[in-house]
Amino acid sequence: MRRKSIYGLLLGVGMLVAPAKQVSAKINFTEYTLPNGLHVILHEDHSTPIVAVSLMYHVGSKNEHPERTGFAHFFEHLLFEGSDNIKRGEFMKLVQAAGGQLNANTTQDRTFYYEVLPSNQLELALWMESERMLHAKIDEVGVETQRKVVKEEKKQRYDNTPYGQLINVIFENAYTVYPYKWSPIGKEQYIDKATLDEFMQFYKTFYVPNNAVMVIAGDINPAQTKELIAKYYNDIPKGTKAIPRPTEVEPVQTAEKRVKFYDNVQLPGVILAYHMPKQGEHDYYAIQMLTQLMSKGKSSRFEKEVVDKQEKAVQAAAFDLGNEAPGLAIMLGIANMGVSADDLEKALLAEIEKLKKDGITDEEYNKLQNQAESDFIEQNQKVLGVVNNLASYYTFQGNANLINTELDRYKKVTKDDIKRVANKYFTKENRLVVHYLPKSEENKSKESANNPGKSGK
Repeated sequence: MRRKSIYGLLLGVGMLVAPAKQVSAKINFTEYTLPNGLHVILHEDHSTPIVAVSLMYHVGSKNEHPERTGFAHFFEHLLFEGSDNIKRGEFMKLVQAAGGQLNANTTQDRTFYYEVLPSNQLELALWMESERMLHAKIDEVGVETQRKVVKEEKKQRYDNTPYGQLINVIFENAYTVYPYKWSPIGKEQYIDKATLDEFMQFYKTFYVPNNAVMVIAGDINPAQTKELIAKYYNDIPKGTKAIPRPTEVEPVQTAEKRVKFYDNVQLPGVILAYHMPKQGEHDYYAIQMLTQLMSKGKSSRFEKEVVDKQEKAVQAAAFDLGNEAPGLAIMLGIANMGVSADDLEKALLAEIEKLKKDGITDEEYNKLQNQAESDFIEQNQKVLGVVNNLASYYTFQGNANLINTELDRYKKVTKDDIKRVANKYFTKENRLVVHYLPKSEENKSKESANNPGKSGK
């Protein structure tokens, strides 16, 4: 899929991207399902002697209990501890010693593990991922080790980073019922409270073959690869527990929400978050193109008007969080020196209102279509991009072939569609407004509240 993970965008979570064929040709693949429910997708590409092996588990932060948030992300860390047959701390060393790299990441909807190795090391990756699925080392030592690691990560990436609480503030206030109202990092106190048995039950529920898709891409022989997959995965039993999925439905927002959040920042930030449809719906694609219009490149509307012409912001952006369930379209800016949050908000809203009233030009529309095609092709020019896209399309939309056809959905978006979704979704009633303010302004606000009759210059 064209959309990049927002957690990667905001937190700098990198992914190894090994070159694949630099062409826009069809991505050929085969897929099948093992008796235990593990879905397998294979893509053969001999352009470089590498192979990417990935497992996507259909479990993210939205599958957590509200008093055990952070479990999915915690498991991303815990499952690098080792297994019954891989010594503690050896998981990464084995891959690196074989000339490869590995990593994992968690969103609200899934957890994704991968290795990229020389193609003659395919069996190593398959064995290691089977160990992770069947024999993961979940004990007090590993749990205590990763508790410290996760808390340190939260401290460094969220608590001690400028605007690091931005995503948490957005989700906590935009959602009232649906379990997107917390972010994958969760609350450290819940991880501290969790027992070893709770971790084991989470593992037995979600880390089962019938809740996963395996995608292998690169320099492979499909027949030999299928034999290796059978060798390591056929005997893994199917999960017997019911896999819980959220049943809550987020009610339609009918009135604007406004929040002030104070943090250790120097410049005010303004965030406008609007509820939007889930992945795959027609309006989802129109909103993606709308956010590109507002902030992608030097010729984007926010950049030209709010940053360059008015100098109201040092940075302005727009992006979508098109999730498995209805997500958010977010527009934000960081105020220029001396510009208030109120003034920046007015400037951002003015650009939205222009779009709602006047729509877009032919030149802008053609540019958006070209960007959609370029981004779509670029995603599929990387081996890791291919495995991620195949896994995501299958997991969330049940159709891996969208890797070849989803671009057609962007092409069906018209100029009128973009104007229409602007008026339908980007309304006052459907938005959350966050003023992300310096702590110094909190003190001024308290002084003003305590002295309502006092006026200043």
